Amino acid sequence: MSDIETIEKEALSAIEAADDLAALDGVRVAELGKKGRISGLMKTLGQMSPEERQTMGPALNGLRNRVQDAVEARKAELEEAELEKKLQTERIDMTLPPRVSPEGRLHPVMQVFEEISSIFGDMGFTVAEGPDIEDDWHNFTALNFPEGHPARETHDTFFFHPQQGAAPKVLRTHTSPVQVRVMESTEPPIRVLVPGRVYRNDWDATHTPMFHQVEGLVIEKNIHMGHLKGCLIDFVKEFFEVANVEARFRPHFFPFTEPSAEMDVKYTKVGESIEIGAGDSWMEILGSGMVHPNVLENCGIDPKEYQGFAFGMGVDRLAMLKYGMPDLRPYFEADAGWSRHYGFRPWLTPSVAGGLS
Repeated sequence: MSDIETIEKEALSAIEAADDLAALDGVRVAELGKKGRISGLMKTLGQMSPEERQTMGPALNGLRNRVQDAVEARKAELEEAELEKKLQTERIDMTLPPRVSPEGRLHPVMQVFEEISSIFGDMGFTVAEGPDIEDDWHNFTALNFPEGHPARETHDTFFFHPQQGAAPKVLRTHTSPVQVRVMESTEPPIRVLVPGRVYRNDWDATHTPMFHQVEGLVIEKNIHMGHLKGCLIDFVKEFFEVANVEARFRPHFFPFTEPSAEMDVKYTKVGESIEIGAGDSWMEILGSGMVHPNVLENCGIDPKEYQGFAFGMGVDRLAMLKYGMPDLRPYFEADAGWSRHYGFRPWLTPSVAGGLS
């Protein structure tokens, strides 16, 4: 019993003398660790007689508990002292400028989507969307694409492996399938805008395997080419924010429109930038035409009662023209520096009344 008293006195004295957490932990290990003095005494209980264990067991357990409690109490004192020292010596310099949080930017393609939607929304168009993976009917057949058309070949289109007995599905080559879906499910009059991703097998400075299109469709009674021209000229004025636009419509061929036309606008080049609406050069910016009667019939609309027009344009190219980006490929490279340079603040929503860009 005298050894227990001596060990307790020495242990408590060492605990009290520990002036930091490392020293305190050294005392704990020396007394209560696997090879510590108190742990060594606890191991001798198995060699004692029952009468000795009845006396020494409670004494050794009490010693261990008292030393453990003393270690915990001293640890709390040292931690509080360390915290107080930090509070006295560490300060926050309130004169330092705050850290600048990184601010995201809206991608130019998304900005142009918003601008186009705002302009045509002001004309009464609603936005429609559809799947990126399409079947042969909606992507080709319903749109009057004949068998053997180049768009049906693998050098132009990404095809999936066909299921047994079925035509292969495709990554849509245009957003026109959404127009078909709208005509199949909606009674005229129809006035929709269709933005979205499309896919073609192409890759260079001005073409990418995935790019973005927006198409428009109007189906009403007594619609004619004059409505198409007026609609698109008004759009170009609003989009490029110019008072006048000189445009021409050149005959062209699209399977889903008849007559078909490509729209050119006059422009001039000033340094590296392009100004739309003035100059002596012509630039093609979109394709358009009157909806082919076969397409109307395929969608369950009587072409003798209803007529309509459609148009489509590449959003990526419009963004290049308006905001002076020379190459399409950085659009898809996830370059934060490029996004900061060309991007837009996302909360500045474009509107015809408040301004677009």
